[in-house]
Amino acid sequence: MKEQNYLDSLVGVFGHPVSENPGVVIQEAAFRALGLDKWRFLTIDVNPEDIADAIKGLKAMKMRGINCTIPHKIEVIKYLDKIAPSAKLIGAVNTIINDDGVLTGENTDGQGFMIALDSADVSAKDKNIVVLGAGGAARAICVELALAGAKKLTIVNIPKDMALGEGLVQTLKENTTVSVDYVPWVDKFKIPAGTDILVNATSIGLYPNITDKPNIDYDTLTTAMYVQDVIPNPAFTPFLQEAEKRGVKWQSGLSMLINQAALNITMWTGLEPDKEVMKQALEKALS
Repeated sequence: MKEQNYLDSLVGVFGHPVSENPGVVIQEAAFRALGLDKWRFLTIDVNPEDIADAIKGLKAMKMRGINCTIPHKIEVIKYLDKIAPSAKLIGAVNTIINDDGVLTGENTDGQGFMIALDSADVSAKDKNIVVLGAGGAARAICVELALAGAKKLTIVNIPKDMALGEGLVQTLKENTTVSVDYVPWVDKFKIPAGTDILVNATSIGLYPNITDKPNIDYDTLTTAMYVQDVIPNPAFTPFLQEAEKRGVKWQSGLSMLINQAALNITMWTGLEPDKEVMKQALEKALS
């Protein structure tokens, strides 16, 4: 008799807002290409005050795992059973794996970012790097850049979240050898001369606020710099458009998104997804 098994394997993303997150497109394209026809990726809007209940629901529904995006990457840590060493250092989690009710927090944001840099033939070693933002994504990126041998990191963040910026600086000073400064972001920020890499690790420019761009002096960009955005939707943000106009080499957040999503899939399924399939699905969805 033919086996009858209609049970779905559930993963997904918790965020707020999250309707613009295209993770489902690339994840399910990868699942189908791998022959994982019973795997489903759910896009779930979770208010900040409800994250504890959402984690209980994840366990109750025996979901294999979940991604966490804005604003849950830091707060979710208190509800997990284990934290991977890199995620503990970063102080933020973007991926949760559920092993029979034991929840482990990982962070693939920084790893995905570094793979994206490598694909653009850009090395962080001995570079002066400016990172806009100090939230979950910025923390992951800064830690990975420091571990990769960056010479100096300048973290620029709004005074309202000064504790985040100062805490990140302290973490980097205690655990890495990188030279690091925190700069309060109060006015139009001028990119320091000698900067090699500029990263927008904020949510500025994310759909639906597609006309917004970081408050920096774009005339301080130079063709000697490399600019990386973490925003995947839209891919060609106003931030990147300013870089393009000035002849600056840049890369969108799509590469980082695909790379970290591929790492997530491997953590959940044990299989290596086809990144080209994921890329084509995402480009089609956003075109």
